[in-house]
Amino acid sequence: MLGSNIQPEVNIPRALGFLNRSFTISQISNTWQTHSVGIDAADFFNTAVEIETGLDESLLKEKCLCHIEEVLGRIRENDKNAPRTIDIDIVVFNNKILDPDIFTKEHLALPLSEIAPDLGCPQEKECLLTVAKRLHEHGTARNIGLIKALE
Repeated sequence: MLGSNIQPEVNIPRALGFLNRSFTISQISNTWQTHSVGIDAADFFNTAVEIETGLDESLLKEKCLCHIEEVLGRIRENDKNAPRTIDIDIVVFNNKILDPDIFTKEHLALPLSEIAPDLGCPQEKECLLTVAKRLHEHGTARNIGLIKALE
């Protein structure tokens, strides 16, 4: 999952470019604009990406995704909701749900439901697409379309 609220129209495509040079990208969702959570800051852009890799999740995060964040100027703050140039999170890995917030947070559910609509929510016995539609009915997210990679 890619997220940015510092020049997101530049940083999301740049992150996609880096991912495309390092991995096979299977799917990319539309980009969704959502309000910042827990802080008064610029809106976030969020995009889900499915990649193919032979790496395990910890190597993928530590060696690749953190490096892309660093190259794109990510500064880690104590406040987990602080503005950022790019945030790259692994929320599902080999069909294993790593972040249960994908079923409760509009900024995660909407983009991810585009590339994994049938992903099951264990607590609700519903698929992600159904959950995302329900969250969107009461939410404020706006689909701004597909952002093309610049690099």
